[in-house]
Amino acid sequence: MTIRVAINGYGTIGKRVADAVAAQDDMTIVGVTKTRPSFGCDLAVRKGYPLFCTFDEHDRIQAFADAGYACGGGISDLLAQTDVVIDCSPGKAGAANLERYKAAGVKWIFQGGEKHATTGMSYTSCANHTENLNVEGTRVVSCNTTGLSRTLVPLLEACGSLKVECTMIRRAADPGDSKKGPINAITPVLKVPSHHGPDVMTVRPEIDITSMAVAVPTTIMHMHAIVATLPEGHGMTTTSVLELWKSQPRVLIMNGGETGITSTAEVMEFARDIGRTWGDLHEIFVWEDGVKLEGNNLYYFQAIHQESDVVPENVDAVRALMGAEEDWRASVAKTDAAIAAFNGLA
Repeated sequence: MTIRVAINGYGTIGKRVADAVAAQDDMTIVGVTKTRPSFGCDLAVRKGYPLFCTFDEHDRIQAFADAGYACGGGISDLLAQTDVVIDCSPGKAGAANLERYKAAGVKWIFQGGEKHATTGMSYTSCANHTENLNVEGTRVVSCNTTGLSRTLVPLLEACGSLKVECTMIRRAADPGDSKKGPINAITPVLKVPSHHGPDVMTVRPEIDITSMAVAVPTTIMHMHAIVATLPEGHGMTTTSVLELWKSQPRVLIMNGGETGITSTAEVMEFARDIGRTWGDLHEIFVWEDGVKLEGNNLYYFQAIHQESDVVPENVDAVRALMGAEEDWRASVAKTDAAIAAFNGLA
């Protein structure tokens, strides 16, 4: 069975998810949506993705034809030929869209900009794939929460319990965003704790975690400064923690002193150098020489490419919802191999 997937919102995340889905041999893109004619439509046309309007109003659909784009219709027309819709529309649009998806009888996946309460389920490949098998819909958690899960879930499973305090050093805006900031300030998130840490508990409630966050004037990555307290008698060492992470998919460990990769700028340059499309890095980047276990306290830094780390998670979530693969590691391996081959990196 080939799973028919629609992308509602062909923007920063949506265009990446569309390519990741198109790379899979068990899925196909039946269409992508845009709110209005724009340069993003040209990319969809070049990729061969059927183009639809986010709305059903005739004048909005006609605007695409007037601009020279072949448009397959409105969102209802797209949903009529869909098994799973991946909603990549701007955050906070989820509640209205959810009713539309339910009425159409399709399964749905939201992004981390929506609240867990909207969907009742959240998803990270390594944390709760099994719990999401065959459900009606879910929410792939945010880029930051995904990054935290990738390194914390293996620690939880190795040690049995975990208490975590972390600081999110967040990029101000995506590279293609001209409307956000700050550009000359460090802006604290004054809602304490920030949502990022507690959101981990929507996928693994056993992790006791709090977080604080600041936004800084950069566009390329988020940084996490993490202190994880392991239980008494944990039996771990700095070396064994690193070996544990190295055995995990989508976690990349590199030594900053040896490689010269000592900042997020070099991490992104590395991603471009190895040929990643858009310079994306799906993996969470951990500096080996920035990891230290002292007693029960594990200290480390990790960097998150906010435009792409959730992309492969969406593919795995499709398989979970459709019951197509019960083993999360098998799904991850299939997803990542297909994306690499699609981009000519296999």
